[in-house]
Amino acid sequence: MGTYCFGDFDLNEDARALRLAGSEIEVQPLVFDFLAILLRHRDRAMSKDELLETLWPGVTVTEASLQRVASLARGVLRQGGMETALRNLPRFGYRICLDLPPISANGPAGAGGKLSSPGSPVLSAREAVAVRKWHEAAACFTEADAAGELLTADLEEWALALECMGRPAEAIPLLARAVTAYGVAGERLRAASPAIGLARVHLERGELAVAKGWHKRAAQLIDGATDSREHGLWCWMGARIMGAEAEPEQALALAEQAFAVGRDLEDPVVESLGLIYRGFFKLCLGETKSGQEDQDFAAALGLSSDVDPVVGGILYCNILWACRNFGDWARANQWTLGYEDWCRGHGLEDLSGSCRLHRAEVLGVHGTLKEAEALVRAALDQLAVDAPWATGDALRVLGDIHLAAGDFTEAETAYRASHAAGWDPQPGLALLQLEQGQAEAAFSALERSLVGNGWPTLQRRGMVLATLAKVAARTNRLERAKEVITELESQPQRWPMASIRALSAEAKAELFIREDRPTEAVRELQTACSRWSEVGSPVNVADARLALAALLIQLGDRSGAELELGTALALAKKVDSSRLTRRCEELKGLVVGTHKIAMGGA
Repeated sequence: MGTYCFGDFDLNEDARALRLAGSEIEVQPLVFDFLAILLRHRDRAMSKDELLETLWPGVTVTEASLQRVASLARGVLRQGGMETALRNLPRFGYRICLDLPPISANGPAGAGGKLSSPGSPVLSAREAVAVRKWHEAAACFTEADAAGELLTADLEEWALALECMGRPAEAIPLLARAVTAYGVAGERLRAASPAIGLARVHLERGELAVAKGWHKRAAQLIDGATDSREHGLWCWMGARIMGAEAEPEQALALAEQAFAVGRDLEDPVVESLGLIYRGFFKLCLGETKSGQEDQDFAAALGLSSDVDPVVGGILYCNILWACRNFGDWARANQWTLGYEDWCRGHGLEDLSGSCRLHRAEVLGVHGTLKEAEALVRAALDQLAVDAPWATGDALRVLGDIHLAAGDFTEAETAYRASHAAGWDPQPGLALLQLEQGQAEAAFSALERSLVGNGWPTLQRRGMVLATLAKVAARTNRLERAKEVITELESQPQRWPMASIRALSAEAKAELFIREDRPTEAVRELQTACSRWSEVGSPVNVADARLALAALLIQLGDRSGAELELGTALALAKKVDSSRLTRRCEELKGLVVGTHKIAMGGA
C-alpha cells in the first residue's frame, strides 16, 4: 500500500482516496483498485488475466467488465488531463505510463495553467462535469479561464459542456485552442482529437468544406500512428464526410477501418462509433439485416461503456435517422423513448433538435398530430443552432403532419420550404399531389427522387418505390407499377419493414383495381390495414380502410363498407383529421345512395 503522485493527482491506497489538485474526487471502488494496481506495478504492463484475477478474485467475469472499468478510469484521469497515461495494449492488457511530462507542465493559460487550490473554479468545473451539471461546469470553466487555471484537457471538457447545453458554435474556439496548445507542447497525436471534434461540429453545422479542412489537419497530426485511438476516430469522421459527399462505398470502408481500430484497441468509443456507421452505410447499400444488427450492437456497446453525451447522442441519433428513413416505426419508437431517458440521465435537460425531430415524426405516425406539430416546431428552432443541415427534414416532417391532419395549404408550404432547404420532401409531397388531383406531377416527382447516391435517397428508397408503384398504377402506368412491385417483393430481406409492405399492398390493390381484379384488390387492402395496425399508425390504417370501403361499395357489399367506415371514422376523430373525416362523410353518402338505389327509392 502506498501513495502515488502523478500530474495533479494524488492516490492514497491506505485512505482509499483519490485527490485532484488537493480535492478528493469520487471514484468507484473497482476503478480505484484498477488505478492502484497499475500504479503499484507501473514499471510493467499487466495482463488481462492478472487484472481479472486481482479485481475479481475467484469470480468468473468477462473481459467486457474489465473494459468498462478501464473506460471509467480513463474518464477519471481525463479530469486532470491524463487519460493518455492509461495505455491499452491490444490482446494483452493495460499499463499506466508516467514517463512523459504531464500536460500541466505544458505552459500557461489554456495549456497548463497554474496549480489549482481546493475550491478553485477549475476544480468546481471538473466536479460539475463528473456529475453532468453542464451549465454549472460551463460557468466555472469561464471563471477558471479568466484566472488562468485551465489545463488543455479542460478546454475539451468545457467544449463538451457547451455542446451538451446545445451551444456547439461556442465550442469551436475552445477546440481550436486545444489543438494549438497540444501542438505547442509537442503533443501532436493528442492534438488530433480536438481537430476531429472540430471536423464533427462543422459537419453538423452543414459546413462541409471547413469540416474537411480540420479532418485533413487531423491526418497531418496523426501522421503514421495508424494503430492509435485518434486514427480510429479519424476514420470514423472520414466515413461521415464521405457520406455527406454521397460516396457510400468509401464511407462504409472507412467505418469498417474505424471499427477494426477500436476493436483492436478495445476502445468502446471508437469501436461503437465505427460500428454504428458501418451499419448505417450497410443500410444504404441494401444490407438491411446486417446493418440493423451492427447498429443495435453498437448502441449497446457504447452506452454500456459510459460514453460521454456527445458520443451517446451520435449512437442514438444514427439509429433513429435510419429507422425513420426506412419507415421502421416500431424500432424508431423503442429507440426514441430510450434516447429521451438516456438524455435525462446524462444531464441533457434540453433535448437536441434531432431528438425533438425524431420524437415528432414518431408522434405524427402514431396520430398525436397536435403534439407532433408543436414538437417539430421546437425542433426547427433548436436545429438552427445544433444541426442546421437537418432543417429540411424537419420541414418535411411538418408537411407530413399537416397532410395527415388535412391542412393541405400548410402541408404544401412546408414541403416547398423543405425542398428550398435542400431536402427531398418525398414521398409526402407526392401523396399531397394525389390528394390535389395532380397524379402526373406526383409520378414525375417520385421518379426524380430515386436519382442520386446520397444517404437519405438510398435509405428512403423503399418508401419512395412503394409510393411510386401506387401512383404509377393510379396514372395507368401498369407496367411501371408491376416493375416496381417486383423490385420490392424480390428483395424482402432489404425492405422487411411493415410500413413498406403496407405501402406495397396498397400499390398492388391499385394495380388490381385497374386490371379489374377487385377480389384480389380487397385482399391486398386488408393486408395493408393489418400492416398499418402493426406499425401503430391510425392515420394510415384509416386511409387503407377508406380505400377498402370505397371498393366494397363498388362491389355492392354495403355491410362490409359500413363496417370499414365506422372504424375509419373513429380513427379520424381520434387523430382529429379533417381530411379523414371529410372522406368518411363522402363515402357514407355513397353507401346511403347505393342503398336507396337497391331499395328502389329516390
